[in-house]
Amino acid sequence: MQPQVYRSGPCRQSGQDGYAGLMQAQQQPLEGRSGAPGRRSRGAGRGSQTIALLVFLGASALVAALGGLATANHVNGWYATADKAPWSPPNWVFGPVWTVLYTAMAVAAWLVWRSPADGSRTPKKRAALTAYGVQLVLNLLWTPVFFALYPVLGTPALWIAFVIIVALAVAVAVTVVLFGPISRTAGLLMLPYLSWIVFASSLNLWAALHN
Repeated sequence: MQPQVYRSGPCRQSGQDGYAGLMQAQQQPLEGRSGAPGRRSRGAGRGSQTIALLVFLGASALVAALGGLATANHVNGWYATADKAPWSPPNWVFGPVWTVLYTAMAVAAWLVWRSPADGSRTPKKRAALTAYGVQLVLNLLWTPVFFALYPVLGTPALWIAFVIIVALAVAVAVTVVLFGPISRTAGLLMLPYLSWIVFASSLNLWAALHN
């Protein structure tokens, strides 16, 4: 009898079909579950961005609070009777203005931090955030030097404060220049702050010249 060779082809074909079906069945659950890690990743990303925003806002709030402590005992002290610039606004203006500016600069830094990072942009982001940190430190230094050091040193304290605020203006300008290419919104958010620092510099200069 002749071996029934003609049946071997369909057997191999059915085996191949079964194997392909098995692989397809194994892949389908994986594909169905693939969205879950993505959702977890997006959720974690939003969480880290929220935490980062709170950190930037907290840093601004800390600088504002420390500045307020340095100012509290002197606004109604020597500064109340000091010779101020004719264009100096009322004292109550400074609190709301600084609150808005501190919030805006924190959001600006956060926008730069959260911007997409690639090989060429990472060093630029690092430089921009470093400049932001430098200006924040100078901002922190100016208030106690101007208000708290004047009763101790007199006029020289106001000149030291003027040097600090000029350095602050330069640091903020550099920050704006570095923020702009990374996030235009961040650069624009820093412009009112820069304008206010320049304005405050003029008040500082007048105080140093006339007190």
